[in-house]
Parts: sequence; C-alpha cells; structure tokens
Amino acid sequence: MSQEGASLRTYGLSVYLPSLLYGIGQGAVAPIVAISALDLGASVGVASFVVALAGLGQLVGDLPAGALAERIGERRAMLGAAFLLIAALVAAILATSVWVLGVAIATTGLAGAVWHLARQAYLTEVVPFRLRARAMSTLGGVHRIGAFLGPFLGAGAVHLAGTDGSYGLHVVAVAVAAVALLGLPEPGGRDPQAHAQAGPGMVEVARSHLPVLRTLGLGTVLVGAVRASRQAVIPLWAAHIGLDAATTSLIFGVAGAVDMALFYPAGKVMDRIGRAWVAVPSMVVLGIAHLVLPLAHSAPTLFGVAMAMGIGNGIGSGIIMTLGADLSPAVGRTTFLGAWRLCSDLGSSGGPLVIGVISSAVALAPAVVLMGVLGLVGAMILGRWIPVHVPSPRAMSSEPSRG
Repeated sequence: MSQEGASLRTYGLSVYLPSLLYGIGQGAVAPIVAISALDLGASVGVASFVVALAGLGQLVGDLPAGALAERIGERRAMLGAAFLLIAALVAAILATSVWVLGVAIATTGLAGAVWHLARQAYLTEVVPFRLRARAMSTLGGVHRIGAFLGPFLGAGAVHLAGTDGSYGLHVVAVAVAAVALLGLPEPGGRDPQAHAQAGPGMVEVARSHLPVLRTLGLGTVLVGAVRASRQAVIPLWAAHIGLDAATTSLIFGVAGAVDMALFYPAGKVMDRIGRAWVAVPSMVVLGIAHLVLPLAHSAPTLFGVAMAMGIGNGIGSGIIMTLGADLSPAVGRTTFLGAWRLCSDLGSSGGPLVIGVISSAVALAPAVVLMGVLGLVGAMILGRWIPVHVPSPRAMSSEPSRG
C-alpha cells in the first residue's frame, strides 16, 4: 500500500473502527423501530412518526452538537454521545409505552448529531490536508458498510432474542466503539477548555459565514435531499410497477453495494484534482437518474436506474464532510460544522417529505421528476461556488471563490 494509504491506516482503530461499529448498530436497529412501536400498540402512522423522530432529534441536535464539541473537545464529545446513545437504547428496550420509545429514539438522533459532527471535526484537525478528502470519504464509506451489514447481523440478534436483540447489538457495538475512543488524544494536545473560551458563539459564526451558508449551504441542502430521495423512490417505484419485495430488495442491495465500492476513488479524485470534479458529476448523475426513473417499467430498467443512482451517490461519498472541513475556520470550527451539518440534515429530512407530500397530492412520477430537477440545480450551485482548484489551507477564506 502507498504511503497515503498507510497514513490513513493510522486512524483505523481510533476513528474508522468506531464508525464501522456505529454504522452496524444503526443498521441493525433501523428496521426494528417501527416493529417495536407496533408491538406497543401504535398505529401505522404513529409508528412511522416514531421512526422519523431519530431524524428530528439529529436536526435539533446539530447546532448544540457543534457548541458542545467546541467546549469539551471532539474526543470527549464522541464519548459523551456514546454513553447517551447507550442510555437511549436501554430505554428503548425497557419501554412499556409508545411515548417512552419515541423519546428514546429521538435521543438516539441527538446522540448521533454529536457523534457525527465530532468525528468529522476530529479528522479535520488531525489528517494532513493532502489526504483530507480520502479521509472523509473513507469515514463515510466505512459507516455505509456498517449500515449495510447491520440488518443482516440484526436479523441474527432478533432470531436469538427478539426485537430487543437488535437494540442489544447496537449497545454492544457502541460500547466497543467507546472503548476504542478511550485512547484517542485531543488534536495536537489541545486544551478544550482554553479553546472554548477563545471561540465565537453560534450566532457570530453563522453571521460571519453567511456567504458560504447561503450559497454552498443551499447546495448542501439539495445534495442531502436528492440523496435521501434515492432511498425512498426506488422501493416506491418498484411497488408502483408491481415488483415483489424480494426483487426490490435485490435491486436495492446491489445498487447499495456499488455505492459502497466507490468511496475511496471518490476521495482520491477530490484530493488530486478538486472537489467539484466529484460533487458536480455526482449530482448530475443522481438528477438524470431521477428524471428517467418514471420511464422504468420493468425490473431490468429499474435495476439500471438504481445502479446509476448508486454510482452517482457513491462518487459523491464524503463530499459534504470534505467541503465542510475545507470551509470551516480554525477558530469556531465545530460550531461552523454544526451549522453546515444542519444544512445537509435539513435536506435529508426534507427530501422524502417532499416525495410523500407530492405523491399524495398529485402522483409519484411528478415528485420524482421534481427531485431530478433539484439535483441538476444542486449541480449548478456546486459548480458555481466550489473553487475550481483544491484550495490551500492558508488561502482558505470564509467565502468560496467563484472560479
């Protein structure tokens, strides 16, 4: 392996292994939450709302997560998130009512906001700039691998211990991840308390970086929306054209495998020739795939569209985290990243919501076409505001260049 690969390997046990374990736990629990709510007497609508509470908790937690990590440091923030998540999962296991389960699931979203932000901020601090995109894309890639493996491992846990088995698997995965984090040093021996005292507040950071948030931040909202839409429209369109669940799962799974395979090449391209060379093609491919999805009327044609979506999503692996790292200031970094992640999470939450609202009011095909158009608009925004060349750390300013 090259020296670059060896450099990234130094973060394997301390950063990437915990992310893999976290992803496994999330993947194991994801299919079980709705079933748990139904078992407690919830209607289908209420069960869906309980599932959505995880995303809502993450949205609510993004900005406070940035402030928390700024105050106590990234490593301590990740450890705190792990302990909070374990407490929430235990509460979910012990829940005897739907509202207790809902609070527990929302808390997992809060913990996730802190976890994801802190790990991104940590890598931003410790990884050499020349490897930043590969580090971020690998971080996203190992989490996706974990989320892919999680449902299979969770199925075995459910077979042994019922639905509680999946929550228990997540507890064990997070506990092991926390142990791996114990030896993680603060970046550069930094004193988090001294750092926090010198750092600006959320309002000040948001105001000073408004040019970024209203341009590339909007692009990030659209990236999140189109990416999340992909996960909803493939199974919905499969049901629309009459495919059975087994065929749908196979199509979705193969497309997901292609997605996972592309994370490292995507990071390498970003590091070598620039972020836009990945961000723009990713959104163009996702946008066009959404536009042609209504033309898919059979399993083979849907498979082709799903593969295109997998490729488009895969080549964009790590782009949001990389851009956030590039644009974040040295002082107030995690606070800025909290606002940056809020943009992405707003899109991720809003994309499926738009699909659902338009599908209910009109039809599924117009909703899919709209998301395709938004994908192409996102590509234009990213192409307009991402610097043409990879910016150097010293030349980085709070406002992206127009090159």
